Amino acid sequence: MTADRRIEAITSRIRERSKPTREAYLERILAKGAAGPKRSRLNCGNLAHGFAACGPDDKAKIAAGHTPNLGIISAYNDMLSAHQPYETYPELIRQVAREVGGTAQVAGCVPAMCDGVTQGQIGMELSLFSRDAIAMSAAIGLSHDMFDAAVYLGICDKIVPGLVIAALSFGHLPAIFVPAGPMTSGIPNDEKARVRQLYAEGKVDRATLLEAESKSYHGPGTCTFYGTANSNQMLMEIMGLHTPGSSFVNPGTPLREALTREAAKRALSITALGNEYTPAGLVVDERAVVNGVVGLHATGGSTNHTMHIVAMAAAAGIKLTWQDISDLSEATPLLARVYPNGLADVNHFQAAGGMGFLIRELLSVGLLHDDVRTAWGHGLSNYTVEARLTADGQSVERVPAPAESHDPKVLTSVTKPFSADGGLKIMTGNMGQAVIKVSAVKPERRVIEAPAKVFHDQDGLKHAFEAGQLTGDFVAVVRFQGPKSNGMPELHKLTPLLGVLQDRGQKVALVTDGRMSGASGKIPAAIHVTPEAKAGGTIAKVRDGDMIRVDGETGRLEILVDPAVLASRDNAEADLSGNEFGLGRELFAPFRAAVGDAGAGASVFAF
Repeated sequence: MTADRRIEAITSRIRERSKPTREAYLERILAKGAAGPKRSRLNCGNLAHGFAACGPDDKAKIAAGHTPNLGIISAYNDMLSAHQPYETYPELIRQVAREVGGTAQVAGCVPAMCDGVTQGQIGMELSLFSRDAIAMSAAIGLSHDMFDAAVYLGICDKIVPGLVIAALSFGHLPAIFVPAGPMTSGIPNDEKARVRQLYAEGKVDRATLLEAESKSYHGPGTCTFYGTANSNQMLMEIMGLHTPGSSFVNPGTPLREALTREAAKRALSITALGNEYTPAGLVVDERAVVNGVVGLHATGGSTNHTMHIVAMAAAAGIKLTWQDISDLSEATPLLARVYPNGLADVNHFQAAGGMGFLIRELLSVGLLHDDVRTAWGHGLSNYTVEARLTADGQSVERVPAPAESHDPKVLTSVTKPFSADGGLKIMTGNMGQAVIKVSAVKPERRVIEAPAKVFHDQDGLKHAFEAGQLTGDFVAVVRFQGPKSNGMPELHKLTPLLGVLQDRGQKVALVTDGRMSGASGKIPAAIHVTPEAKAGGTIAKVRDGDMIRVDGETGRLEILVDPAVLASRDNAEADLSGNEFGLGRELFAPFRAAVGDAGAGASVFAF
């Protein structure tokens, strides 16, 4: 139990709601775990195929079946800065496995796309669906049933959630997620945002914009702002799927390599062949899911996880709802200020005390479950540490996290939080449900009642901005951007445009069935509206000039139109034929047809 009754009550209701599906899930994975890896019982021809490319020593070990064989699932490609460091990891992991008497094989590779490249482009319409494609790709790699444990090399937006879904589908296998770390700090994120706004206003040219962007995104590693990628790393650590202290160590450093070596050794030590068998499906239980949500709120994490963590939990038979997420936000103080919720980047967060400090602070007042299984052992308190190199530079040692933050403007204590709650709310009202994140929105901007200006895509709003048509106070309604319409792309083109208008003194807000992630920043944005327009949601009935109320304080989202008038309206329609082909979109038609709503995780799976 936690010391906080609110956290315990929410955990208990999740556990009770999930009981039938969780019990069925556990029955499946425990039965599979008891059977052990199938390679020892494969036909000789099957097994020979499985180790044909291995060296003689590895062949002998795999054939005997008495030593652990580690499966590597990699999201490596060298176009993504965050994933480029993974190129050398498989050989390092194989070396480590041999040193401790085991073996390791790359079981499979999964696609990894970059939202930073595809924002505002056609490819973004595949982004959300790539999560489920990644899960299926990893499942194909593991389906050979040759492995005793798996390590997952992935870090960015949809990749980690997809890999978690796969790891839980193979929940009888121990799993450790191995990060590559954030790139070193470039120009400040607020300076990058300033140049973006100047470009949107036509005050600087493209060369100036590209120079600023290149100075921000400049080397190997994740982007340094606190978006979905870095939220993923926080989440894996606080849920016990990383080794302690490993989330935010820069690529290409001796400590990063030592942590990778350590992760491989640990994965090999927690298989069913040893005395510390730790299947992933037992690590990720209701308590771990609640810990993950609390971590997201305490750090101002990405709103994308209102979908991803619901889908991840479902893969373990756990039924998490938006209401659970909202209620946990009310119980969780905001302890971190990392862009877009502040001026610092994730390297500053790490330097201030990082995950060890954060976890210790939350545990100290009972806001996290300590009594959990992790890949590192029993108890989340094992993660209240900082990882360092030993004096010989060859391995990792851990020291207690600092007693006080090294930079209280970036990372603070539970006694002096930046906000009493996590700043994320689930909105309800006659327009359905939505998500709003107000941790970066000034209090005086959080409630807006204004006429609607309706658009069927972000380019429509952009053209209206360029034509000078976005005058006065208004609520931008951008619809037909949900998963069924076009895969629910991020709408980042809107951020600088709406920011310019707000800076001019206009009151503006956004309502959309699309996504904005944490980068909506200072603009009140009711996102993930469900039911979406394509599914007949009320958002499809909104007309230009209708009064809309976006209340980020109370969590109400209302169209202020007479109910009888609203009911009499036909749903607007949009020509979506242009979204069906090009850059692979035709291949994802089954996903658009099968996908569930955002509140259920926007998943094509029926867990």
